[in-house]
Amino acid sequence: MIELYRGSINTWECDEMGHMNVRFYVAKAMEGLAELAHIAGLGHAFRANVQSTLRPREQHIRFMKEAHAGAPFTMTGCVLEVSETSVLLYQQITHQSGEPCAAIRTWVDHVDVDTGAQFAWTSETRERLEAMRDVAPAACAPRSIDLDVAPRASATMADADAINAPVIGRGVVLPQQIDLTGRMMPEFFIGRVSDSVGHLLRPWREKVGQEAEAGGETVKLGGAVLEYRLAYRRWPRAGDRFVIRSARGFQKEKTHSFVHWLIDPVSGEAWCTTEAVAVVLNLATRKIMPATAELQASLRDVAPEGLSL
Repeated sequence: MIELYRGSINTWECDEMGHMNVRFYVAKAMEGLAELAHIAGLGHAFRANVQSTLRPREQHIRFMKEAHAGAPFTMTGCVLEVSETSVLLYQQITHQSGEPCAAIRTWVDHVDVDTGAQFAWTSETRERLEAMRDVAPAACAPRSIDLDVAPRASATMADADAINAPVIGRGVVLPQQIDLTGRMMPEFFIGRVSDSVGHLLRPWREKVGQEAEAGGETVKLGGAVLEYRLAYRRWPRAGDRFVIRSARGFQKEKTHSFVHWLIDPVSGEAWCTTEAVAVVLNLATRKIMPATAELQASLRDVAPEGLSL
């Protein structure tokens, strides 16, 4: 494990839940990836006017302990697997106390900037990547999401229409969200879902809160994600549009999952497909709020089943 980042959480990186928003975990993971690129001899990868870059293809994030404004942390990382054109990177964000904050596993491809086609590492780069191999801590492994299940071959607007998946978000990619290769930065995929999920879950979360208050609990309502998996499929440019369509996954007493697709309404093809495991959080106590069997069943009215990563 090598150090890839050292810093602290800014106030403006925290959301209404009082902790660092999910998009900044991805942003910091990408900065850590840029540091690793330098160590691997690929210092050019994130500069302007280059022929090749490193681009995430699949990513899993497990959030283990909240990160609050002002808290210092470090990021360490290692290589778990290397193929001819790709690398599986493990990154761990750790609080100053030594407690893990988040664990991130990302398949990163070595690609041509113009075409997106993968191409092989040089022998020197491959050797440097192999030298960074290590084993991720077992305590930070994925829990509720099975990474052995491959993302679906395709995801289209027609698939979302077929199950009447609700629209929870809509917008246009802004110029300030674009990287030096002209594509949207990875953190804005997860960020746009974060901005939109209230349209899907806020009314249901309020019911959970009302039931807790009826039982005498003091409630300040919120939500939090425990795990996230993303499949980056296509890379929009400034001015491209997106629509977010959502479907239900599993429902348990304390956790539930949803699948969110960011789709290009022009081509009908998905930009990115995601899966999230979340909880209702009492912001007054910072504790997870359980849902009764009836409330779990009522999630069926929030969104249909039928989409997958």
